[in-house]
Amino acid sequence: MVQVSYPGVYIVEKPSGVRTITGVATSIAAFVDGFPRGVLDEAVQCLSYADFEREFGGIDTDSPASYGVKQFFQNGGSECWVVRVADSAATAEVTLDDTAGGGGTQLFRVRAGRQIRGQIAENPGLWGNNVLVEVDYDCTDLDQFFNLVVTEVTVSNGRRSVLRTETFRNLTLQPGAPNNALDVVNAGSNLIQLDRPAALPALPSPWPAAPPYPRPAATGTVGTAVTAIPASPINFTVDAGGGPRNFNVTYTGTPDIAALRPMIETALRGAAASATTDAERSLLAGATVELIGRAGNFRLLIQGGRGGTAYNPAATLTMGAVGPLGLPGATEVQQYALTGGADGTMPVSDTALTGTPAAKTGIYALEDVDLVNILCIPRAADLGATQMNAVYSAATTYMAARRGFVLIDIPELTATLDAMRTWLSQNDSLRSRDAAVYFPRTFVPDPVNGNRLRSIATSGTIAGLFARTDATRGVWKAPAGAEARLENVQSLAYTLTDLQNGVLNPLGVNCLRTFPILGNICWGSRTLDGADQLASEWKYIPIRRLALFIEESLFRGTKWVVFEPNDEPLWAQIRLNVGVFMNGLFRQGAFQGGTPREAYFVRCDKETTTQADRNQGIVNIEVGFAPLKPAEFVVITIQQIAGDLQT
Repeated sequence: MVQVSYPGVYIVEKPSGVRTITGVATSIAAFVDGFPRGVLDEAVQCLSYADFEREFGGIDTDSPASYGVKQFFQNGGSECWVVRVADSAATAEVTLDDTAGGGGTQLFRVRAGRQIRGQIAENPGLWGNNVLVEVDYDCTDLDQFFNLVVTEVTVSNGRRSVLRTETFRNLTLQPGAPNNALDVVNAGSNLIQLDRPAALPALPSPWPAAPPYPRPAATGTVGTAVTAIPASPINFTVDAGGGPRNFNVTYTGTPDIAALRPMIETALRGAAASATTDAERSLLAGATVELIGRAGNFRLLIQGGRGGTAYNPAATLTMGAVGPLGLPGATEVQQYALTGGADGTMPVSDTALTGTPAAKTGIYALEDVDLVNILCIPRAADLGATQMNAVYSAATTYMAARRGFVLIDIPELTATLDAMRTWLSQNDSLRSRDAAVYFPRTFVPDPVNGNRLRSIATSGTIAGLFARTDATRGVWKAPAGAEARLENVQSLAYTLTDLQNGVLNPLGVNCLRTFPILGNICWGSRTLDGADQLASEWKYIPIRRLALFIEESLFRGTKWVVFEPNDEPLWAQIRLNVGVFMNGLFRQGAFQGGTPREAYFVRCDKETTTQADRNQGIVNIEVGFAPLKPAEFVVITIQQIAGDLQT
């Protein structure tokens, strides 16, 4: 109430009571499997197949879900969460110290990984052995700070190429400093994480004027500041693993250090002519010389070439001592390579897929995801019958609690009509209103095997079809029919006839069919609770998914009701807001019926919420809707007209 104190006009704003309920997304998929790379037991969002390739390494022959993710995006999916699981995987790492060539005081450990929600998450796998770390001192103060460059490489067609590079400049190990290496790198890197295990010696305190820092690992040689330039010629020696090689630089006059730098680089590369091995030749032929520091304090930064397949990060490049040029004859490795990474046992086991709720591993890693609608575990189909049943049982129970849906895959050997019927009879325990199964499996081009056809599980393709149908027609439209084309599917593992389709359909199996012109399409839309004998009200996928959509939307959209005064004003607001939401769906064609009264109802009054309920702090909201059932069977009756008979 407004407090009045002077004669005049007072303005009071009164809330309208309108609280818009927004419909949730309906086709956010989740995939759980082993992958070539990626953080373990953490759900990572992928908004495109390119995201999946960056985070998890793309297609892998031992990872059925990697093919499923690609199919998901190719068939219309736009967002998915991917969980990597593994058995006995190892993380690549290396420890840097303060002594050239190693053997000094260890400063910090480098491990393959990244941060998830502010916490370090390891990224085990062989991929980490291709990560190289180098240190240089091209900094604002090269006696106090250092740079860290992280590079992921690959070897293809006889050439070493760089996949990703991350650079972190002007770092220090001083605790609490804003440019502390551990804080800066861990927050910004998608390739590595730094830490200081308890076994490492304590850093000095107070921080000394000459602080500890890792020795250069990609510099070849960094000496003292250039004090003078000798008279021409300058004789150099360089040892790239094949013994000392002599070369010299000749010039006229007295050039400054900037003009002398390219002369040294050209002469250094010329020493490759006398190399006897490919490794030595690649280091010398691609060598570079850079100038770092500031005027009056310049130093030479010499790096070996790294493009050849024979390149070894641990190879040394030793320059002979040339005092005036600040070359002390130091021997240092080019880069530090992370080692010890291992993928673990592939394919992954049933226990890794299922995980445990307490540790949030396996499928339960999705606990950290706000919303997931469709769960796909293609790897489960390749397990033994008992293990497969256990994985899908746990998945169905988990997704039912989250108002989600599970797409169950069949084994590759289930490739005939009789085999499918046998599989059904052996897995009747998997029947659920929140799950569906499709037959047969599909053949798609395998990009890692010369695009030869590979049999894959259908869940990724169908999840993408769900997403495409939801976006174009709505979640109430069955993801099946003439427009439900299976993209990037070359053929089906079994060609069904109409009569064979008629055998599986009453059992709750959704058939994939091949028709002339239409191609490979989805020709079924029943849940595993949709067998005719069960007579379930959740027989059809669109009805079940529409109900889940409404439930989740109302669950999120009515949280404002909690702790409000439980009386008619509140009930009226609930009827208004929920009614507006349901009417919006009615206007989009989500329900049957010609009027809102025929299509849905919303009840919240003294009849639904008794005084006893109010005494217990309970408000009851009843929402009903008349779903659109798909026209699964089309019957056309034809009658011959006798004509105009004269009597």
